[in-house]
Amino acid sequence: MRAFSLEPSLLSQGDTADDSSGRKRLSTTLVGRISEFSAATWELYKTKPISYWVLLALSSGAMLVAFPASSLLSRLYFANGGKSKWIISWVAVAGWPLTVLFLVPMYFFHKIAPTPMTWKLAFSYVVLGFLSAADNLMYAWAYAYLPASTASLLASSSLVFSALFGYFIVKNKLNSSSINSIVIITAAMALIALDSDSDRFGYISKKQYTWGFIWDILGSALHGLIFALSELVFVKLLGKRSFHVVLEQQVMVSLSAFVFTTIGVIVNNDFKGMQAEARRFKNGESSYCMVLIWAGITFQLGVLGGTAVLYLASTVLAGVLNAVRVPLTSIAAVILFHDRMSGFKILSLLITFWGFGSYIFGHSFANKTST
Repeated sequence: MRAFSLEPSLLSQGDTADDSSGRKRLSTTLVGRISEFSAATWELYKTKPISYWVLLALSSGAMLVAFPASSLLSRLYFANGGKSKWIISWVAVAGWPLTVLFLVPMYFFHKIAPTPMTWKLAFSYVVLGFLSAADNLMYAWAYAYLPASTASLLASSSLVFSALFGYFIVKNKLNSSSINSIVIITAAMALIALDSDSDRFGYISKKQYTWGFIWDILGSALHGLIFALSELVFVKLLGKRSFHVVLEQQVMVSLSAFVFTTIGVIVNNDFKGMQAEARRFKNGESSYCMVLIWAGITFQLGVLGGTAVLYLASTVLAGVLNAVRVPLTSIAAVILFHDRMSGFKILSLLITFWGFGSYIFGHSFANKTST
């Protein structure tokens, strides 16, 4: 009996020794990888001037703060008594002169000339502007009927459509990680659809909620199409991706969208109804004006930040920031608007984040192998 009882003790001592040595190897490997990552990060930092990193940090901050703020302000407009989908979509593009303020000084300080305007280029800007106006209107309908947390999650499906339209229109490659992310994000959208009754506002009917869901998905699909067509314009017509050319495209597309949206507001007589809407708005007319003004400013700052990140870094970093802003918007909506976060919605949020991560990993790996 004593000999039999000694064997387990000896085995346990051996197992303990193996476990401790395994933990040491794991900790050593982890420390080594952290050291390698720190060294690589420091070497990357030294390759660029400080001004580059400051501008990249400001641009990234603009994406992470301005885009969620714009989405939340759109929801606040409807929550506090706003009714016009045309007005809130018009506000999104009414701030287009902000981009001009960044573009015009570049012509003087960098001594560069504006890109010559051709009929094909002008036509592409008009088409993209019309599609952007329609896209903003679809999202306005979505935010009128859906909680901000739900609307932002559904809007993340634009990555799926960007990948698909990029494959069919621009002939971008689809690797296994990209296909995996498409399936994952689609599954996340299906989870939200199955749990539609958990976060529907009491004053929103099931039909309105369903239409909000549909408009959000359609807006995301159109956003993906716009992204692919914009890339096609650069490939076929512009041929270069300097920062001022990117800003020029943004200005012209936003101006075109502003014209189309203004026509829609006039035809719908919504300008005439703004004064009455402001009087009915919660906290008064000043609150109404501030919500609309800041909704326009934050949207344009988000666009400028995204444009700068794409130019300064890569689409991978833009994808990372886009993935991060989805949970930021959802969490902010829960805190500020007390949106309900059911188990299905939390699971959908985690799956969406997983889908973004899969896409980013696949895209970055493809870039490394190509170089």
